[in-house]
Amino acid sequence: MNRPLENRINTTGPGHLFRRWFFCMCVLFASAALAQDAKVSSYADTTSIRIGEQIEFRIEVETDTVNPVFFPEGQTFLPLEVVEAYPIDTFKAEDKYNLIRKYALTQFDSGAYTIPIQQIMVGQKAYFTDSVPVAVNTVVVDTTKQKMYDIKGLQAVNRSYAEWWKYLVWALIIGGGLFLILYWFLWRDKPLTEDEKVALLPPYDRALLALEKLDNSRYLIQSEYKEYYSDLTNIVRSYLEDEIHVDALESTTSQLIAKLELLRDSGSLKLDDGSITQFQKVLETADLVKFAKTVPDSTVIKQDRALAEQLVNKTHEALPEPDESEVDEEVRIEELQRKKRKKKITYAVAASLAFLLAMGGTMVYFYGFQNVKDTVLMHPTRQLLHSQWIGSDYGYPSIYVETPEVLMRTDQPWPQEIQSQIHGSQVFRLGELGDRFYLNLRVTTFKKDSKIDGTQAMDNTIQMLEDTGVQNMLVKEEDFTTATGVKGLKLYGSLSVPFEDGQSGKMQYAMYSFTHEGGLQQLLMIYDQNDPYAPQVAERIIGSVDFKKAG
Repeated sequence: MNRPLENRINTTGPGHLFRRWFFCMCVLFASAALAQDAKVSSYADTTSIRIGEQIEFRIEVETDTVNPVFFPEGQTFLPLEVVEAYPIDTFKAEDKYNLIRKYALTQFDSGAYTIPIQQIMVGQKAYFTDSVPVAVNTVVVDTTKQKMYDIKGLQAVNRSYAEWWKYLVWALIIGGGLFLILYWFLWRDKPLTEDEKVALLPPYDRALLALEKLDNSRYLIQSEYKEYYSDLTNIVRSYLEDEIHVDALESTTSQLIAKLELLRDSGSLKLDDGSITQFQKVLETADLVKFAKTVPDSTVIKQDRALAEQLVNKTHEALPEPDESEVDEEVRIEELQRKKRKKKITYAVAASLAFLLAMGGTMVYFYGFQNVKDTVLMHPTRQLLHSQWIGSDYGYPSIYVETPEVLMRTDQPWPQEIQSQIHGSQVFRLGELGDRFYLNLRVTTFKKDSKIDGTQAMDNTIQMLEDTGVQNMLVKEEDFTTATGVKGLKLYGSLSVPFEDGQSGKMQYAMYSFTHEGGLQQLLMIYDQNDPYAPQVAERIIGSVDFKKAG
């Protein structure tokens, strides 16, 4: 009797379990193998270009959809430069993807170069491209068709004023502030105040006007007797000072009466004894009110007020006839305006000084005292540091240097004993020996049978300096490497430099020597050791030194 099929297959035995495990492992290994299977290829559209032309370098990756692909990024093609990395192009073919990325490469110096091996990551596996040799050629010039010209000499260039707006802003702020101050205190036409109008009146009219104003005051209503009598007596005293030129405000009662009697006796003041006696009683009453706090009767107050005005009137009538110059109203007004003008000038000068001090304090707070002082006084080395610098190639084989000003060509021959070994020498300088900052750049080529010795050249340069009068040179030596990796020799220390007045001063120096492309390039800088800006200028100059390969 036959059993059902499901009863004939043993689904729980050890053989069946092994078969199932083996089948799953095969599937996994097959999937992993498929996932890691990728094809990478690369090629360049050309292997020979002229300076500045571009190479199209192409990388193709063929893989499935499981694996992420990572192409090279950044400047990984050095010594060739990546001009542009184009977006990735993706194409699908059946169950595969074809990824293509292109790079535009170039080089601006002639020579033989190599596109280095590039790494491409496909999933967890790295693939590498082949290196590709590339020739970068110069542009050939047919001299039979292209006319040749002599090298042009140095040309004067206009200084850049790229930051002129900063100086304009400060000039507008300071100039505008001073203009507003001068306008407000000097040039502005202001209407006369009440006090100024009163000051223009004659002394007699001012006194009567002041007495009338006293009558309208609230002193008596508020029982302020001391203030009332103080103003009353001061009005009369001020009138006497202005009219008869007697020191009345600073005199005591007895002193003032004595002065009036003296004027009466001398005939300068035609005033009767009764008027002087009555005025003395008013002054004595005022003293009692002010110092003894006596409260006068209202009738006494009215009487004293009348006596004060009476004295003013009698004094005015008793004065002799004035000269024409004394009654000239225009003279008095002009004198008053002169005093007013002097006062306005004083205020304007004080306000201007305060404004300038405030502006100076603000700039010192933000920029520091030394920086502001050197800017205002136009410190010469600071001007070099903050000027518009100029970069240029000097000599042949050329050396690139950035300086505050274009270096001027000069004639400084080598010592006679080594001139037979020299093929050519070019010298450029900035400033004069003895200035706060002096720079000397020398580019020398030697004859074929001569050997370039940097140390010997340094010694010859030192000898040339000593021939100019430099003394007491302290020499330290060390190796030096520029920011672009060019090695050289550095001598530095101190020396004494002769000045035009016959004196000498101690200065710092730094001398750099390089041998490049068959030439000797020497850079010498001498500067004041107490100048805070000179080391910064020297550091910036030597930091800009660069050499380019000959084309």
